[in-house]
Amino acid sequence: MEKYDLIIIGGGPAGLTAGIYAGRQGMKSMILEMMTGAGSGYMVPSMENYPGFDMISGKDLLEKMRDQAEKHVPMKNMEEVKKIVKNGTASISITTSKGEYNAKAIIISTGSRHRRLKVPGEIDFIGRGVCYCATCDGPLYQDKNVIVVGGGNAAVQEAIYLESLGCHVTIIHRRDQLRAEKYLQEKLKEKKIPVIWDSVVEEIKGDMMVKTVLLYNRKTDEKTDLSVDGIFIAVGEEPLSKVAQDTGVEVDKAGYIVTDKYQRTNISEIYAAGDITGGIKQWVVACAEGAVASLSAFEDVME
Repeated sequence: MEKYDLIIIGGGPAGLTAGIYAGRQGMKSMILEMMTGAGSGYMVPSMENYPGFDMISGKDLLEKMRDQAEKHVPMKNMEEVKKIVKNGTASISITTSKGEYNAKAIIISTGSRHRRLKVPGEIDFIGRGVCYCATCDGPLYQDKNVIVVGGGNAAVQEAIYLESLGCHVTIIHRRDQLRAEKYLQEKLKEKKIPVIWDSVVEEIKGDMMVKTVLLYNRKTDEKTDLSVDGIFIAVGEEPLSKVAQDTGVEVDKAGYIVTDKYQRTNISEIYAAGDITGGIKQWVVACAEGAVASLSAFEDVME
C-alpha cells in the first residue's frame, strides 16, 4: 500500500491549489480525480472576476492550474474514492476504484454536481436536447431555439454564452427577479435576452429529440407548451459528500461539509475545501480554502 503525507480528493480549483501548496512544502502528496478533467469547472464558459484575467474560460484556467500543480504533485485521473477509514491518530486508509493508499492526512475537495429538475422527460432526453453544460453542448444549437432554466450567475452566464454562439435563447425563472450579479443582469439586458418570469418546467417532451417543454406559471396558474430544440439546466448544485458522510465527517442539513476557519473537519487530519463546504461558491474562495487546508495539514502532521 502506497503511503503519503497528504492525499487530496478532487482536482478542481481547491484541490489543485492544495496540491501546489503541499508540494511546495515538501509533503509527499497526490491528487485523486474521479474524472478526466476537473469536473464542473470545465463547464464555465467565461469568468471576468478571477484576479489576473480580464476574461478566461473555466477550461483554460483549470488547465493552467493543473499544469502548475503537476509540477509539484502527481495527479491520478479516473480514480474514484470509494471508502475512507481513519486508523487511530496518524493514519487514514483510502480505497479507490483502482487501488488502496495510506496517508497521514487528507483534504476532501470533491465539489458538487448540477442539480436536476427531477421532472418527466429530463433523464430520457439527456444528450438529446437536455444539457447541463453550455460550453460542452452549446455549439450544437447554433440558430436553434433553446431555453436556460435558472436565475443565478450560472444560468445568466450560460444564456449570454449561448447567445454569442448564435442560439435563440430564453431564460425560464421561477421568481419575478433574477439572483445573478447586477453586472450579469445588465449584460443580459444589453443582449436583449428574454426572460419568462414566475415559471417552472413541469415536463420535457419529444420523440428522438426534445421538441417542447410544458411550462407552469406560478402566478397565473396557466400551463403552456413551448417549442424548443434544447434545454440547458442551471438550477444550482448539490454536494458530492457521500464518502465523507460515510466516514463520519460532519455535514450541514444540505449535505455540505462543516469546517472551522482552518478547514479542519470534526475528524482530526481530515480537511475539506472548495464547493464541498458550501458558503460562497466562487473560484477565488475555493482556491483560498485549498491553500488554507494544505497549510493546516502541514502544520498538524509534519511539524
